[in-house]
Amino acid sequence: MAAGQVPGLTDFLLENPLMAVRPVNEYWLTLTGEFEFSATHDSYMVHDSFELMITVPFGFPQAVPMVLELGGRIPKGGGYHVNPDGTLCLGSPLRLLLKIHKTGDLTGFAKECLIPYLFAISKKLKEGGNLVFSELGHGDEGILSDYQEIFGLKAPMQVAAVVKALTLKKRRANKRPCPCGCGRRLGRCSFNKKVKIFRALASRSWYTTQHQTILNKLP
Repeated sequence: MAAGQVPGLTDFLLENPLMAVRPVNEYWLTLTGEFEFSATHDSYMVHDSFELMITVPFGFPQAVPMVLELGGRIPKGGGYHVNPDGTLCLGSPLRLLLKIHKTGDLTGFAKECLIPYLFAISKKLKEGGNLVFSELGHGDEGILSDYQEIFGLKAPMQVAAVVKALTLKKRRANKRPCPCGCGRRLGRCSFNKKVKIFRALASRSWYTTQHQTILNKLP
């Protein structure tokens, strides 16, 4: 992926002069270096920095970047929301896409997704206790409940049905029973308006991966 294809990259590098672009290929772009930030929540202010590697995939902003912390400050256990592969768990994938969609660029990803996580981590490292914002869906246990909230549904199987519809072409999906449980086809239910919003956020292949993940998490 060429650096010029990443929306907001120039502004991101201007705001974060200690981060730099590393060699890229056609599938992703990598930024490494010291990420400095300042943030305030409930009158608590944090100014901190973490050594990070941010991998921006092909298709961004319709795909979520991955972030690794390179300095060894963030423990992998103890409720710090670090995935088994070492990447930082910034939130459920669909929640992150919604946040990225607000601005559609790399600076928006940093402000909406990365800085809130690092704020919570910095506060926990200094004071202990639970992570701020830990009520948001993180990791395997939080994804299904977070997706239920995002879609406004009551059951995990309904979530699986929505995501399955998002893996299909629109015409085919509209012929399926609506996941909301109204008894009508999706194309004839007002819930279809919500499905259209999410259809615009990511590709069908992205939702296919999410659907398989959800199936693996169903009770």
